[in-house]
Amino acid sequence: MLDTLGWLGGLMLAFSAVPQALESYRCKNSDGLTWPFLMMWFWGEVFMIVYIVPKGDIILIANYAINLFLVAIILRYKIWPVR
Repeated sequence: MLDTLGWLGGLMLAFSAVPQALESYRCKNSDGLTWPFLMMWFWGEVFMIVYIVPKGDIILIANYAINLFLVAIILRYKIWPVR
C-alpha cells in the first residue's frame, strides 16, 4: 500500500510541471516565470537526483528525472523565446 502511495505521489509531483511545460511550448516563451524560481527549481532537481541515484529509490529517481526534463523545456523557452 505504501509503495502504491509513493508511486502515485511521485507521479503526481513529476507530472505537475506538464501544464507549464505545455504552455511554454505553446506560447514559445516562459515569460511569466522568474529566473530565481526557475534556477532554484532546476538546481534543486539536479541536486536531488545526485542524492537519490546512489540510494536506488526508483520512485524518486523517476520523479526527479521527469521533473528535470520538464523544467528543461520551460528553461529552453525562457532562454530562447520565440518572438
